Amino acid sequence: MIRVGIVGGSGYTGGELTRLLLQHPGVRVTQVTSGRHAGKPVSSRHPNLRKVCQLDFVSAARLEPADVLFLCLPHGQAIEQIDRFAALAPRLIDLSADFRLEDPAGYPRWYGREHSRPDLLGRFVYGIPERHREAMRSATWVSSAGCNATATILALAPLYDAGLVEPQATVVEAKVGSSEGGAEFSEATHHPERAGCVRSYQPTGHRHVGEMIQELSNGQPISIHFSATAVEMVRGVLVTCHAFLRDDLDEREIWRTYRAAYGTEPFIRLVKARDGIHRLPEPKLVTGTNYCDIGFDRDPHSRRLVVVAAIDNLMKGAAGQAVQAFNLMHGFDETTGLGFPGLHPI
Repeated sequence: MIRVGIVGGSGYTGGELTRLLLQHPGVRVTQVTSGRHAGKPVSSRHPNLRKVCQLDFVSAARLEPADVLFLCLPHGQAIEQIDRFAALAPRLIDLSADFRLEDPAGYPRWYGREHSRPDLLGRFVYGIPERHREAMRSATWVSSAGCNATATILALAPLYDAGLVEPQATVVEAKVGSSEGGAEFSEATHHPERAGCVRSYQPTGHRHVGEMIQELSNGQPISIHFSATAVEMVRGVLVTCHAFLRDDLDEREIWRTYRAAYGTEPFIRLVKARDGIHRLPEPKLVTGTNYCDIGFDRDPHSRRLVVVAAIDNLMKGAAGQAVQAFNLMHGFDETTGLGFPGLHPI
């Protein structure tokens, strides 16, 4: 059994990781840390784990050696303690944004600050398994991708990899649920302000764009014009990507491109239905799962291709994807512990 510690386990992502890893046949969760909740049962913050998790939170100061540490700390905190974590565990999976970008020059642009440990960036494998599966098999450190970045990259990668779209013209609109903001309270998450909202909270300059450019550019200059809108759901990301084809490809050629890229991927579902209400991906149908559903619609009057992708931001956008990476790093089948197919209706 692989001994696993979860650092910063009181938030939504930490709760999802705890839930998944407690059910993993090759894992023993040894500790879950929380500064404010040390000494309290893990189930006091994650009531869905009653009678499932018998652990109490411990303070980070009491963190013990483990085989793997999952770091679920707020952005900027993992980097401050990275040497200590590396001394406690040979393998680290960081779910914050601290090590996602390979080029240190990207951090002032997208995060507004210099990167304090650029010497470590090359040690981290970027955490989308569909893009970096082989590197993960031998990795010791992985930096999990952002949720909006994951959905957008998976939606567009087959087109960019094949050079089928205009590299400067892609426009992406993301509809996101409230859990993307984390478990801390704010005016934006206060129920009278959040209920019923369709709020454009990041029309330009979203930090996840740095990840999108890194993963889709293939060494060429590209532009991704991204906006994010908060809507009234708890879990989920739906990205609607407007890409412009270089040539007049028909629908069959586009589907061949996606099937070639994703036909054997265990967590990519290509959605193609000609009738019914579920003709295109919908976040509700992937709630609690590690799936990314992808579909598209070809504009018959132009070269615009609309690609739609849906994920659960706490699963494929965070904890589920991190467990998928963990499986690859340790020689498990990458679907281990991630087989839940979702619910319908929900």
